[in-house]
Amino acid sequence: MLGRLKMAVVSMALLMAVSITAAFAISPEEAKSIALVGDEGNEGAQVLMAGIYMRGDAGYAKNLVLAAQWFERAAAQGNSYAQFMLGEFHEEGWGTPKNLKVAADWREKAANRGNNQAQLKLAKMYLNGEGVQKDSQKAEYWLNRADIEGNGDARVLLAKLYRERGDAKKSRELADRWLAKAATQSYENATTLLRLIEYLGFQVDETWHHRMPDLHRLAQDGDHEAQYELAVRYEDGHSGETRNVAMALQWFKRAAEGGNVMAMRKLSGIYEQGLYGEPVNPLAARYWLERAGSGGK
Repeated sequence: MLGRLKMAVVSMALLMAVSITAAFAISPEEAKSIALVGDEGNEGAQVLMAGIYMRGDAGYAKNLVLAAQWFERAAAQGNSYAQFMLGEFHEEGWGTPKNLKVAADWREKAANRGNNQAQLKLAKMYLNGEGVQKDSQKAEYWLNRADIEGNGDARVLLAKLYRERGDAKKSRELADRWLAKAATQSYENATTLLRLIEYLGFQVDETWHHRMPDLHRLAQDGDHEAQYELAVRYEDGHSGETRNVAMALQWFKRAAEGGNVMAMRKLSGIYEQGLYGEPVNPLAARYWLERAGSGGK
């Protein structure tokens, strides 16, 4: 029995370790089992325990010192999320002395493993000379890495960096890269991006405004905003779609499961009222409403 419980805990730890959210409540008994698995070296369980102590969950008092210790155990095994969080802890002085140099060291470890938030924050440290020697070339390198990983804030900082340098060639290349990405995203996102590029001072080819993407392809490829938009079109029967509430429900579910907050709110209402062939389900309605309230986490 204990073996099966430990396996279940390991599976749950692996699923939850990256996000550390309160979407699924952990009981005190489950937390004790997670701690046992963490003590045996499971990095996912170690990250979960760090989250429990960071928030004060599952009957455990909030303790940032212990949270930092659990993150360190996972980080030592190469867990990039734990490494990123240690950067946050050392920058803010949470449960450990404030030390920007140590924060930069942990962020570099996470950044090298592809964590784009760590890449962005490390770049900012190089831009400002915080915890590291000021170095615009290293900042540019990490901003480019974060940009490739899909971090929009990194693109904005890159644009600012190129403009301050007066580097017209790289500014143009960056704008083209932005526009190419915008062409494969939903029209609303592309329009927002185009406005941002124009605000930053780039010259934009007006033909980009008219390159509408294939919403169905985007939804199938996993774009959660496209999935929500497609669900709305099926629900209302507009923009070329025939009204089909079964398809609307399917796409609302996929968008919500992918983190789209509007879809979560929609699903909550569907379960609360028993719409589109779904039975009234107060628990599901509450679950999706709470997830939406936490920003989709």
